Amino acid sequence: MCTYTTVKDSVDGSAKGPGGSWFHVSDVTVYFDHPVHAMAEHTLNIDFADPSKGPSARVALELTASSARALVAAIQEALAAVPAEMAGLEA
Repeated sequence: MCTYTTVKDSVDGSAKGPGGSWFHVSDVTVYFDHPVHAMAEHTLNIDFADPSKGPSARVALELTASSARALVAAIQEALAAVPAEMAGLEA
């Protein structure tokens, strides 16, 4: 196993899972390791889950390092365009 650091945190959102059903996600796990499916030697793996609903309430992403960096930049750019009061950043 090549996991360097595993980061776990709480989140509040929704994800579309198996069968197209939506479910609440409360946990995120991020780590860099060998992918299960992606055609790369190593990927940044992101798992969104609701552990209270069992193992099927999970959405997994496997991104190359460059794709993960592009995703972070896209998220930062999108959030920077949101008015502070909408993004929960009231002064």
